[in-house]
Amino acid sequence: MKKLLALSLATIMGITMLVGCGSGDSSNDSKGTGNNTQSNNESGLKVALCVSGSVNDNGWNQQAYEGLVKVEENFGCETAYTENLGVADIVAAYTDYAAAGYDVIIGHGYEFGDAAIEVGEQYPDVKFVVIEGEVSADNVASYVMSCEEGGYIMGMLAASISESDVIGFVGPMQGASLVKIMNGFEDGAKEVNSNIEVQTAWTESFTDMALAKEAAKAMIDNGADVIGHCANEGGTGAINAAKEAGIYATGDSYDQNALAENTILSSSIYNVPVLVEDAIKDVIDGNFVGEICNFGMAEGVVEVAPYHNLDSNIPQEVKDLISNRIEEIKNGSFDVPCDTTPRT
Repeated sequence: MKKLLALSLATIMGITMLVGCGSGDSSNDSKGTGNNTQSNNESGLKVALCVSGSVNDNGWNQQAYEGLVKVEENFGCETAYTENLGVADIVAAYTDYAAAGYDVIIGHGYEFGDAAIEVGEQYPDVKFVVIEGEVSADNVASYVMSCEEGGYIMGMLAASISESDVIGFVGPMQGASLVKIMNGFEDGAKEVNSNIEVQTAWTESFTDMALAKEAAKAMIDNGADVIGHCANEGGTGAINAAKEAGIYATGDSYDQNALAENTILSSSIYNVPVLVEDAIKDVIDGNFVGEICNFGMAEGVVEVAPYHNLDSNIPQEVKDLISNRIEEIKNGSFDVPCDTTPRT
């Protein structure tokens, strides 16, 4: 793996091969908006969702929001959400919801874990759900997806399509739940082509599309002809860089084909709505347990999107390779390594 960010930030900025830092602007937070109150509150539960970016990002955060809509519709919960939360704002957001009488608070991302433990100690009757978290307590549960499985398949696909033997991958912040995707992407690529060069960059932002775009441009300038990402909302910038350069990209979290129909080969899909519904059903049924729960392709939580209108651009042998590996992951005959250690 070639680590573009081994260069100092100043050097990178100087040659416009940048990756920088930034987080969601809490001044743009939206709380209790977007038709998120259910008058027919059959379950009696009040459920709040906290996310790091926009709920209409066609990716990571939209998946969580769609889960919130489902629990509103299917269980009659009263719901609210706050978007564009920076890490420094999470404790306050959690505290506000807990003090307002919300029964369940969902934090969408590993970065919400520490705050769930902290605020959970102050509000023991409130249930906290952290998606992709690494924490647990009596009233705190983490729902972890095997996102590395999707990353592995995207890496296989990227390496199979690459003609330059150089591909790139853009991530946001180096949390375990994101590092495992980037490492999975590299491992999948190396299975197909042991000599392929995988360039990587971390932008330190979940939302900054400009930074992700510049990181992807730097990789393209260095020969990458397929770009992958797990950069949440910022990943749209990486996709746009690939689109403008006339090369391929892979999507993450959501079927992102609509963002660039002639650019996105496929996407890793994380069925977050399934997790959200399961978590709320556990609370309703009295089965909530403060533990770390794991879900992957075998459970139908991690999936791979169709090739859509690029189907004819992908050789049949590549499709067969991908479909066979997916089946092996599902039936347990192949285990994708879950490596959460950043690589240099």
